[in-house]
Amino acid sequence: MEKILLEMKNITKTFPGVKALDNVNLKVVNGEIHALVGENGAGKSTLMNVLSGVYPYGSYEGDIVYDGEICKFGAIKDSEEKGIVIIHQELALIPYMTIAENMFLGNERGKKIKIDWNETNKQARRYLDIVGLRESTQTLIKDIGVGKQQLVEIAKALSKRARLLILDEPTSSLNETDSKALLDLLLRLKEERGLTSIIISHKLNEVSYVADKITVIRDGATIETLTKGVDDFSESRIIKGMVGREISDRFPKRVPNIGDVSMEVKNWNVYHPLHKDRKVVDDVNIYVRKGEVLGISGLMGAGRTELAMSIFGKSYGENITGQILLNGKEVQLNTVKSAIKHGLAYVTEDRKGNGLILSNPIKTNTTVANLEAVSHRTVIDKHKEYAVAVEYKDKLKTKAPSVEQHVGNLSGGNQQKVLLAKWMFANPDILILDEPTRGIDVGAKYEIYCIINQLVAEGKSVILISSELPEVLGMSDRIYVMNEGRIVGELDAKEATQEKIMSKILQTAG
Repeated sequence: MEKILLEMKNITKTFPGVKALDNVNLKVVNGEIHALVGENGAGKSTLMNVLSGVYPYGSYEGDIVYDGEICKFGAIKDSEEKGIVIIHQELALIPYMTIAENMFLGNERGKKIKIDWNETNKQARRYLDIVGLRESTQTLIKDIGVGKQQLVEIAKALSKRARLLILDEPTSSLNETDSKALLDLLLRLKEERGLTSIIISHKLNEVSYVADKITVIRDGATIETLTKGVDDFSESRIIKGMVGREISDRFPKRVPNIGDVSMEVKNWNVYHPLHKDRKVVDDVNIYVRKGEVLGISGLMGAGRTELAMSIFGKSYGENITGQILLNGKEVQLNTVKSAIKHGLAYVTEDRKGNGLILSNPIKTNTTVANLEAVSHRTVIDKHKEYAVAVEYKDKLKTKAPSVEQHVGNLSGGNQQKVLLAKWMFANPDILILDEPTRGIDVGAKYEIYCIINQLVAEGKSVILISSELPEVLGMSDRIYVMNEGRIVGELDAKEATQEKIMSKILQTAG
């Protein structure tokens, strides 16, 4: 008979103005991988924060029964003592500390007044071997990629004697190869060590690959739990549970109406800001037309973000050379301010770090890139600012009680909508979208795709950078393929396939 390791009973959690969880129930069997899926704002991360003690006992209603015992966690430390460890979407690693130091930070090896560094490195090596990471324990976190950082987080969790591992969007920043490796690691840890996992993910193909059971949450309530081998585990079936209806076409239809070239980038070269001899963008030539969605595809580290940021007012890179032509005329975009003034906007992939001011409300985030439009003689018109924010909240269907809500309290998908609103209000002619749907659900993705279609229908140009090949193929009119800082191929959307894109990358891989 299956042993229930975790049962969450009638969990209700309320924030000012909104009920985030409404009598949610969840059962997790010992030794299984259990997926939580739902639209942004459905309550998945809130539920896991209740479980791990981020929201302490007394701040919610209902019971957490773990290993047959009712638990009243007051902090993360309490849940970790029971073997429940959560890895958040934003990794909690310190870049300028070593792997070993990060793994045992707050859980040091040795005595109270002296750390035993030999034991620290020995234990770190042991757990790194379990997760298959060959890096030296002395390597700084900043010197390894995001995929390896995820492995460090899992090794760190295992070092805390984790019995239940919670992973919130663990593959959102990974390419397909690293994502598959991470999922295979979870399957191996389940088989070899009996590790129980709860995984939150919007990548439904990964969920159906790795999970034994899938629980669907919608609008703060549990809808159903699907079991592999018993229930339909297809993406269309999961989507129906998430959004309450079938979505027949993941990418909204659009009839292209493409005009003249709006921007041309010629012989563009960019060097790394710290490693001055390392070229990250190598003699790139691209153009985009009015009314066109131009896709840029490539693996992690191909130079796509570096290209986009360097074009946008030289906000990345050193020793930048080349030409930018807007509507056939050469321009100098040496600052972000000048780029905005010339009709460019850049929606960063790092919405929490560089895109939004999390401690500020929706209304100030919406207008911050175009304050002149809500100001009179440098004084902000608060009524106008409020009205603009409400207009964009309604237009983009942002879920929030009001525009006074702090952006940090919104779900990832709704934060992304605020970021889009910020740049749409700046009224750009050319909008560069860098991973615009990373970490958000299929319903919110569809809404953002509709916004993209609306922008190009108005004659604007959209440059879409995405690691998801189906997204690039489904939304683009034309696609550039990047690898190692260079453009290695150009494909018309009608002829493009995943295989053709990958073959162009592999043919040029050095």
